[in-house]
Amino acid sequence: MKMAVFELYTEYNRVWIPDTDQVWQSAEIRRDFNFGDKVLKLLLEDGTEYNHPVDPSKPQLPPLRNPDILVGENDLTALSYLHEPAVLHNLKVRFMESRIIYTYCGIILVAVNPYKQLHIYGDAIIHAYSGQNMGDMDPHIFAVAEEAYKQMARNHKNQSIIVSGESGAGKTVSARYAMRYFAVVSKSGSKTRVEDKVLASNPITEAIGNAKTTRNDNSSRFGKYTEISFDKKFRIIGANMRTYLLEKSRVVFQADDERNYHIFYQMCSCAHLPEFKSLRLMSAEKFQYTCMGGDITIEGVDDKKDMEETRRTFSLLGLKEDFQADVFKVLAAILHLGNVEIKNSRGDKSSVSLSDPHLAVFCELLAVSTEEMVLWLCHRRIVLVAETVVKPVPKEKAVNARDALAKQIYAHLFDCVINRINTALKVPGKQHAFIGVLDIYGFETFDINSFEQFCINYANEKLQQQFNLHVFKLEQEEYMREGIPWTLIDFYDNQPVIDLIEAKLGILDLLDEECLFPQGTDQSWLQKLFNYLMSNPLFEKPRLSNEAFVIQHFADKVEYQCRGFLEKNRDTLYEELVDTMRTSKFPFLANFFQEEELHAVNSKGVRVRPARPGVKAANKQLRSSVGDKFCSSLSLLMETLNATTPHYVRCIKPNDEKLAFEYDSRRVVQQLRACGVLETIRISAQSYPSRWTYNEFYSRYSILMLHLEADLSDKKQTCKNVLQRLIQDPNQYKFGRTKIFFRAGQVAYLEKLRLDRLRGACVTIQKHVRGWSQRRKYLRMREAAVILQQYVRGQRTIRKTVTAATLKQGWATLVIQRHWRGYRMRQIYKVVCLASITIQAFTRGWMARKQYKKMMKEHKALILQKYARAWLARRRFQTMRRLVLNVQLSYRVQQLRKKIEEQSKENCGLVERLTTLATSHSQTVDKLRGLEVNLEKTTHLKASVEAREKKAKEEAGVAITSLRKDLDALKLEKEKLEKKFEASTNEAKENFEQLKSSLLEEKEYEARLRKVAENNSEIQKQDHEYEVETLKEELKRLKEDRVSLQRKIEEAEQVNSDLQEQVIRLTKHVKVIPELRRDLNNLQNQRNNIDRKMRQQSEQARVRMTDITRQLLGGVVEQEVLLGLSPDSSEISEVEDMVAAFEGLQKATRILETHQKEQKEKYETQAEGFKLKMEHLQNENSKLQNLFQEKSNVNENIRLEVSRLSSENSIIPELKLQISDLQRQKQEVEAHVEEQKKELDEKTDEISNVLQKKIQEESSQCRHFEEKAQVLEEQKRELQEQAEELEEENDHFKRQHQMESEAKSKMRQEISRLTMENMDYEEQLDHKDRLIKKLQSQMKSLETSHRAKPTSAPASPKDFLGMLEYKREDEPRLIQNIIQDLKPRGVAINMFPTLPAYILFMCVRHVDYLNDDAKLKSLMNGIIGGVKKVILSFQKDLDLLSFWLSNTYQLLNCLKQYSGEEEFMKQSTPRQKKNCLQNFDLSEHRQILSDLAIHNYHQFITVMEKSLTPAIVPGMLEHESLQGISSMKPTGVRKRSNSIYEDSETFTISSIIQQLSAFLNTMTQHGMEQGLIRQVVKQLFFLVGANTLNNIMLRKDMCSCRKGMQIRCNISYLEEWLKEKEMQSSHAIDTLKPLSQAAWLLQVKKITDDDAKEIAENCTELNTVQIVKILNSYTPIDDFEKRVSSSFVRKVQSLLHDRDSSSQLMLDSDYRFQVTFPFCPSSQALEMLQVPSSLHLDFLSRI
Repeated sequence: MKMAVFELYTEYNRVWIPDTDQVWQSAEIRRDFNFGDKVLKLLLEDGTEYNHPVDPSKPQLPPLRNPDILVGENDLTALSYLHEPAVLHNLKVRFMESRIIYTYCGIILVAVNPYKQLHIYGDAIIHAYSGQNMGDMDPHIFAVAEEAYKQMARNHKNQSIIVSGESGAGKTVSARYAMRYFAVVSKSGSKTRVEDKVLASNPITEAIGNAKTTRNDNSSRFGKYTEISFDKKFRIIGANMRTYLLEKSRVVFQADDERNYHIFYQMCSCAHLPEFKSLRLMSAEKFQYTCMGGDITIEGVDDKKDMEETRRTFSLLGLKEDFQADVFKVLAAILHLGNVEIKNSRGDKSSVSLSDPHLAVFCELLAVSTEEMVLWLCHRRIVLVAETVVKPVPKEKAVNARDALAKQIYAHLFDCVINRINTALKVPGKQHAFIGVLDIYGFETFDINSFEQFCINYANEKLQQQFNLHVFKLEQEEYMREGIPWTLIDFYDNQPVIDLIEAKLGILDLLDEECLFPQGTDQSWLQKLFNYLMSNPLFEKPRLSNEAFVIQHFADKVEYQCRGFLEKNRDTLYEELVDTMRTSKFPFLANFFQEEELHAVNSKGVRVRPARPGVKAANKQLRSSVGDKFCSSLSLLMETLNATTPHYVRCIKPNDEKLAFEYDSRRVVQQLRACGVLETIRISAQSYPSRWTYNEFYSRYSILMLHLEADLSDKKQTCKNVLQRLIQDPNQYKFGRTKIFFRAGQVAYLEKLRLDRLRGACVTIQKHVRGWSQRRKYLRMREAAVILQQYVRGQRTIRKTVTAATLKQGWATLVIQRHWRGYRMRQIYKVVCLASITIQAFTRGWMARKQYKKMMKEHKALILQKYARAWLARRRFQTMRRLVLNVQLSYRVQQLRKKIEEQSKENCGLVERLTTLATSHSQTVDKLRGLEVNLEKTTHLKASVEAREKKAKEEAGVAITSLRKDLDALKLEKEKLEKKFEASTNEAKENFEQLKSSLLEEKEYEARLRKVAENNSEIQKQDHEYEVETLKEELKRLKEDRVSLQRKIEEAEQVNSDLQEQVIRLTKHVKVIPELRRDLNNLQNQRNNIDRKMRQQSEQARVRMTDITRQLLGGVVEQEVLLGLSPDSSEISEVEDMVAAFEGLQKATRILETHQKEQKEKYETQAEGFKLKMEHLQNENSKLQNLFQEKSNVNENIRLEVSRLSSENSIIPELKLQISDLQRQKQEVEAHVEEQKKELDEKTDEISNVLQKKIQEESSQCRHFEEKAQVLEEQKRELQEQAEELEEENDHFKRQHQMESEAKSKMRQEISRLTMENMDYEEQLDHKDRLIKKLQSQMKSLETSHRAKPTSAPASPKDFLGMLEYKREDEPRLIQNIIQDLKPRGVAINMFPTLPAYILFMCVRHVDYLNDDAKLKSLMNGIIGGVKKVILSFQKDLDLLSFWLSNTYQLLNCLKQYSGEEEFMKQSTPRQKKNCLQNFDLSEHRQILSDLAIHNYHQFITVMEKSLTPAIVPGMLEHESLQGISSMKPTGVRKRSNSIYEDSETFTISSIIQQLSAFLNTMTQHGMEQGLIRQVVKQLFFLVGANTLNNIMLRKDMCSCRKGMQIRCNISYLEEWLKEKEMQSSHAIDTLKPLSQAAWLLQVKKITDDDAKEIAENCTELNTVQIVKILNSYTPIDDFEKRVSSSFVRKVQSLLHDRDSSSQLMLDSDYRFQVTFPFCPSSQALEMLQVPSSLHLDFLSRI
């Protein structure tokens, strides 16, 4: 074995030698080392030679350096040579050259603080690491977090992430990123957003627990263990935080260049805010507790903004403003307490002034007594047996007491805030598992180490022990799983150090015992340590100090100063000050100091007990020391960690100056020794550190195999055979079930053999290439020499054979020939020149004449064109003018008709109203005359009665004498009778007075009614006058319009005459023209009739207006006379009262009649509106017929005839719609008539009831007046007659209503007639189409084939209209069968995949044809709901999603194509234009369908992405598509055992192409439009490129030249696939440009400035961050390649500095290109579609 090791120390190999500056220095071996040599000759890097001494008997050779190919590994345990310099150098290369801060060391993640913000923590990075196995990607804190989360979910076991390191190494940031990862990947389902609260707790804990130190600007001064709780679905449901060993001494003391806790400076920066005014804060420079360290600010930190963030997170956690105010009040009180001045008094006394302003503020804020504070700050109470003594204390102790109080208050406040945060993070729900994140201090050693460093190092000893046991356990599990015999590995056990600290009579035990003695001192305790522990080899006494002791920790020796140990362990606080705080009126503070019962901590760990019973302390605060509490909490922490699966993160501080990417090897190696990384390396090096799978070994070292050994069928046996041949010692490797285990150095040895083999092959290749090159060069030179010799020898032969005479003769011959040839050529030239000139002259003349003729022709043609174009323009203008005038004429005629009809309607209403008023007025006059006649009769009767009375008196005078005798006898009886008569008269008078009073009241009531009637009549009079004036003006205007209309009619007649001439010309070609002429004549006659009727109506209206105006004026005057007859005297006769009551009843009757007439006018107006609509329809028909006659060309006339007939056919749905409107309006009118009839009957009944009551009352009152009763009876009869007249009027209204209904029925008949005419036109058009088709088919049959036998042709598709009819109750069956139950299988669907879309649209067409709005809405809602239900129910079914995406898109296209909008009808056939929807605008439903299609598209893309994503990285990156070019690098990464799954399917680039082809076939099979397919392909290519590029960014092992070749090869395969599928127009290959440029960047040369410029120019799709990341991560595969230098990277950065690009490292693989649904018209004829029986749609029928 030793000989095998010595064989590695050969020339050109490199070793590591110790160095004072760099710790280790590299050197190259200059001569092979042989056993027995005394020196090892080395060449240092600076060029100097060095002889390393070696003891021949026991040679201790320097450690070998790993080959460059192994340097920069992701895992330190993958190095072939595992030792300290290899680890240090690997970290330096990764950190300095590759700018990578994370490295694995077995199960440890080593994180080097870059002191710079890096773009590797975004959400895209989190999603990239989510679901990945540890070791598949580059080392990262997210990889550790993912491993913990995955193991928790898989094994249902709690996990822990232990983050440690010294101050400034980045522990807090690492813990924060780990918790952020859990918050992102495990979103809680509750609305409480627990993950946000967990992250929000960090700013608060950092504000109250972090401070600036000399090593770190944000150093955590406490340990923190955060348990993040998860439910059964592994979503965050809460968190809990435990803290350890808060550095309370920092509250009252800070060293130079350090600060107090951040919260104090944040408060001082916000002292000016209103909410902080009451705290009376000042600048931090003016407080004693915040200015000790000097500088109160931190560069780059804004305390004011941090305070805003702290308060925001307080609120986010639900900590209200009251709680925040209490916290800030306590913190401000601590600051003021530090400024309380304590003075020396007489002797050993001290005092505090009662007028101290800071003391007053402190007592005011905390609501404590100022006198008690002054007393107990400077005094102490001593309880003796018989008395209690108050003893003053010196200033030093008083200051200590003040500081102790400040520390205690802050510690309680810290615990209170942590407890409130834990309460806020609790969420109802049962915890299933948790992941704990431990952010704890690392091993510390300073120039002066005190009690805090002792506790910290004690905790690290416990954690290191747990770490060692866990590493040992994992190694054992790995060996057992691979079936390798386990041999005990010796590792360092630090249990003796732990016993030294925590065992009985240990350091902590003796410290607690000494603290129990009131007179105990640090020196006495140190002496006890020397007495009891000097025999322990791990405990030492320093030579030059009597106040310190030394402990040999696992990392290093540490010297502790004993000064302050007892005070810090006691944490002394006088009971008097505690009582003062406890009696505070500030409840928040008083709760801090309430006495609590001490509960023993149930712990399985070692309990610290004193060696002997101690004296009971008088101070209650001394019962539990700080050391005891720390031991208990540490034991509880270790129990928690032991019950979980730990994951380790070791943070390293690269330099003390906090410089970005600066590496101090001495500081780093010190931390590596302290954090257990080197111990892990040592344990790994003792066993088999390098571990390779058989496939990796076969791929890497197949070059070392012999031809007979290379067996692809059994790679495992091949690897065994090769190793047994190459490495003779079987102890240097072991064969496991899946891996090969190597001892340290064996991989380097194999790499050396591989390099030698490659070097030998290169030499052989170079030998043959150089030989071939030299032979080729030699042959070329030989050929050139032969040619030269040939020419020289020929020249010599010529010179020998040729004489002087021969030369002269030859020269003379040449001269003669020259002159003769010159003469001949001159003669020929002259002849040719003359001929050319002649030909040119004739040719130019001919061309000039030709040009002149051409110009003349063009000139004449221009003149002809001018006149022809002018004539054509005038003709077009005249035609257009005639058309415009015709349209204007028809429109104005229509408008005038409307106005005349409205005016006539108003005139009729006014005539009827005035006629009614005149009739009622004449009736009233007749009644008054009748009353006068009655009055005359009454007067005559009265005169006759008086005459009779006179006669009776005369007879009485004669009889008086005879009756005087009886008179006396009858006097008594007369008196009696007179008395009776008087009594009866009085009674009658009383009755009469009562009757009179009642009549007067009725008269007053009638007078009020009369006044109201007068006002109404006055208003009506004014209205009538205004209406008369308006009618006069309207008549005048109508006369003017009539004149203009007559002129226009004359012009229209002229136009009609022109049109008739055109019709005469067209009759020669079209048989339909006579019918149109008849229609035109009919329309002309109708127009003349309408004009004649209009003139008649105008004359009648004028006559009626004159009569009605005369009657109206007379009636109004008489009415005013009648209304002016109001009685002046108070005494009114009964007859006048009855007349007044009758007049009141007449007025009420007139008001009712007026209301009825208004209703009647309203009904007439509606009926006239219906007539206008009917006329409008007739006008539309006439317009369509007139437009038919515009063109002059016969063929164009035929085409326009077809289009006109189709447009007439399109009016049918509109007519139907108007018919339905008329029917609906008819129903409304009938309903109004019924209501008015009911109201009229009710009012008639009321009037009759009122009259009957009045008649009854009058008859009862005038029972004794018979004549008056008769008059009332007559009036009653008259009123009954009026009621009968009202009934007759009601009957008249009914008859009018019947007439209106008859008119409506006539209109309906007319509409049906027009509909039938349009149907006739449609039938004619269909007949012509069929005839044309028939003729065409006959012509084709005659021209093409006489061979085909006559067969029975199917029914013509024109027999169908392309609509499907169904019943309303069958709609659910339609949706169920065609959407929900339909599967994308079957013959019909495979032959015509978009058939469901056409079937649904044909149903929509039929509903539109029926003009059924409710049915259409129900159908469209059913279609949309059914498709949405299918998409939601089958979210992962690719076939169904593709099928319904295609059908939804086709249905959307159909709705657009048949919408009738011009932009969608450009490519439609005439038949398709005819089949457009007529009654409904479905644009809203189109938008809903478009949104549904977009949702379906995104879900379709999501399903394809989930299917394609697993194959992208293996197929594009990991698979080696170029055979013979291995891009593998020796890794040997030891993945977590739980992260390795069983081998699944191996993906290649062919897998990706097959998957893409399958997607394309599915879309094509379902008839998806090509534009949409191209968008899908582009999205999938973007996914491939983004995932591949993101993986390259996060995998350093993929950044190599050969990997770039593999990637470009795979891209070429994808490009070929696009060409094969004819998908180049999708621009999908453009989405791979970033990946292609990244592959090119890996291959291009990266050395010179020109290379840098080329990179900056060509990598346009990559941003600066990505380019620099690839260059830094570039990893050579072989020793022949070189790494990218840092200077080259900086050069590229400088060139890219001005580029405006994104700073994101990752591409957003979830990005979606905006999907568009381009309109693609279909040529499919709807009338030719048939519904297959396999769809079970028998209830559908073709129309």
